[in-house]
Amino acid sequence: MKRTLYLNESEDSPYVKIIQRLFTKKFTMYSQIIKDFINEESLPQSYLVDAEKYFIPLVNLIINKTNQSETAPIVGISGAQGTGKTSLSELLEKILKTKDLNIVKFSIDDFYLTKMERQSLAINVHPLLQTRGIPGTHDTVLLSEKLDQLAKPNNNNIIQVPRFNKASDDRYSEKEWQIIQPPADLIIIEGWFIGAPPLDINSLEEPVNKLEAAEDIDGKWRNFMTKQLEENYQSIFDQIELLIFLKAPSFEQIFEWRNLQETKLRKRVGHSQNLMSKPQLARFIQHYERLTRHCLRNLPKKADVVFDLNEKHQIISCLGLD
Repeated sequence: MKRTLYLNESEDSPYVKIIQRLFTKKFTMYSQIIKDFINEESLPQSYLVDAEKYFIPLVNLIINKTNQSETAPIVGISGAQGTGKTSLSELLEKILKTKDLNIVKFSIDDFYLTKMERQSLAINVHPLLQTRGIPGTHDTVLLSEKLDQLAKPNNNNIIQVPRFNKASDDRYSEKEWQIIQPPADLIIIEGWFIGAPPLDINSLEEPVNKLEAAEDIDGKWRNFMTKQLEENYQSIFDQIELLIFLKAPSFEQIFEWRNLQETKLRKRVGHSQNLMSKPQLARFIQHYERLTRHCLRNLPKKADVVFDLNEKHQIISCLGLD
């Protein structure tokens, strides 16, 4: 027989003490997983403070969402480069697996078009589409197909999810794809513009940076991106039941984070053709400026949970976690 606990019940109540012991045991277990994760990923110790304060309650929210859903709910984790969305998705996966849940986790990056397909877009639509990342450079048909397969509760057939090799700038062969054994209990998908609402077409006339002004003079590239976002991504984003947004302080800070990352890599491995100089990086990040600024303005109003970050990647406030 279930017993209801009331907020004004005495702390000396045996029922309250049982709940406190269970909570403490669970919290300690989660904390150890977080500590191990910090060591594995060489994350700063300050990550532990944020994780214990914010991510453990987030885990509980996700578990409740999973328990309430008849099919595998989709959790979307959105945030610009350097916000920690990949680390968060990996940590959530580690913790949630301790609950005997079948977790499926992937990035929207895994669904990039092949190099040949993007070369075709660059020739037939606009040269800037050779650079992957923006809406229109993903195989949204394949992504929708995989989400549909994972959503079927009685589907016991093995599902293969693509993986993308950023070193070769191309999709892995099918024999190297992620293999998933259904049924899934939870799907986590992360990406830099996950959940982004459509762009205002009236805002496209004026370029937002030197790249658009010099290399997209007629606006064809940004109009293509805008049309793709509205027509091919919104139906995917609508399936997300819990949207989490890691909000960077500004677009300028995102550039500084990425530049610091490149500088550290250069010190460690020396000069490499895969590393960018500061001017190269400045041009590269301009591909994502329009949509990143759009996300910074609009996703805090749309997301279910918003983590506001400072320049040191620390969470300074949170909305959506009671």
